[in-house]
Amino acid sequence: MYPTALTQLARGNPFSSPLFNIQKVEEPKQSLHGQRTRTLAAAATSDEGPEVEFGSQKYFLLCGFGGILSCGTTHAALVPLDLIKCRLQVDPEKFKSISNGFRLTVKEDGVRGLAKGWAPTFIGYSMQGLCKFGFYEVFKVFYSDLLGEENTYLWRTSLYLAASASAEFFADIALAPMEAVKVRIQTKPGYANTLRECVPKMYAEEGVWAFYKGVVPLWMRQIPYTMMKFSCFERTVELLYKHAVPKPRSECTKSEQLVVTFVAGYIAGVFCAIVSHPADSVVSVLNKESGSTATQVLKKLGPKGVWKGLVARIIMIGTLTALQWFIYDSVKVYFRLPRPAPPEMPESLKKKLGLTE
Repeated sequence: MYPTALTQLARGNPFSSPLFNIQKVEEPKQSLHGQRTRTLAAAATSDEGPEVEFGSQKYFLLCGFGGILSCGTTHAALVPLDLIKCRLQVDPEKFKSISNGFRLTVKEDGVRGLAKGWAPTFIGYSMQGLCKFGFYEVFKVFYSDLLGEENTYLWRTSLYLAASASAEFFADIALAPMEAVKVRIQTKPGYANTLRECVPKMYAEEGVWAFYKGVVPLWMRQIPYTMMKFSCFERTVELLYKHAVPKPRSECTKSEQLVVTFVAGYIAGVFCAIVSHPADSVVSVLNKESGSTATQVLKKLGPKGVWKGLVARIIMIGTLTALQWFIYDSVKVYFRLPRPAPPEMPESLKKKLGLTE
């Protein structure tokens, strides 16, 4: 079968373009749960003991569980920094720097004030992590089956981008209500101090819309962020094993592999913070102010205002992303799931390119 329309669209991706073209591709006959070997970067098997089949229902459920642990716990742990970042964005006249923000917050609210919004943060990002990581694995397998094994290898960056964008679309719908509550608690002093206080108050004032008015800005922030998070991580893992790690992945211990995961996660996190920061500023201000729209907030902030708090966000997101990938990969180690590894070129493609004897 000749390449599909999806394949042709993928070829337009500026992030990845092969140095050669395949004129004809034999599509595998197996379905989603078939037994064919996949060449995705996350398809490496565990080194010992029984393993969960890649692409099985159990595999997807455990990936979702890993997403809950990685996103919920890390975001909750970084609530103090997130609180200061949000205040820098919505009130730059008062909160002029990270250190100044911490001092003022402790002075006004005490040390306990740094934990404001921890409950909606934990709940919201746990739900987001479930959908983000779980659906990413689902869509990666689904799009791989559409492309076929050879095109999966050739256009793997496009596949990472498409799968992560699709997953984040649903993840943000799950996140939006708790994100709105979190920002309202953190950035509107005196409005509410807890989740139980804030939710009924927001509902009484604006109805259900109060919890979902930020979903479009969330898509603007989170979809580019997640596309960068997954595609940059996958390709960085590939490059680290190829150029930086002094021995093959198969010879590395699990601890050494987790170090590679952490480093790749941090590198991906820095890029994530930069590409998503303007939209993050809009979300913070939008959820603080009742009746505002994303367009109004964007005009109010201006070109410079949307970059307020970038340094704090880079530190937060770099650390956050590295820890998330580390925890997620650790869950895969514990349950003996297929884990990140450099993708291998299919034998059929090697033969077409004359790379085999």
